[in-house]
Amino acid sequence: VQLQASGGGLVQPGGSLRLSCAASGNTVSRYTMGWFRQAPGKEREFVAGLRWSGSATAFADYVKGRFTIVRDNAKNTVYLQMNSLGPEDTAVYSCAAVLGGRPYIPRRGPEYDYWGQGTLVTVSS
Repeated sequence: VQLQASGGGLVQPGGSLRLSCAASGNTVSRYTMGWFRQAPGKEREFVAGLRWSGSATAFADYVKGRFTIVRDNAKNTVYLQMNSLGPEDTAVYSCAAVLGGRPYIPRRGPEYDYWGQGTLVTVSS
């Protein structure tokens, strides 16, 4: 599967953005999907995940209640809706996929096999 992330940009604090991760070459519903981010000078960190079955989601504590992750099977795309953004959310966001089967949503990058390129999110006034 190939992944294409998009939707990043400059947003003011308190604003919202929706990131897209479009899949090609295979059906996104076969994969557990994850979003990760990496801020300048920091390590990559888990943001959110959606289990392949669509039955479960997972969020890092620092985005819980502000971010949601959904899948549109018709568009073969996974979205990360980000609300109440703050400067601390500034980072390059990447989507990743691993073939379904695990009974959990991985939170570690090495557990994912496929990665899209990153999209930059800058939260600043």
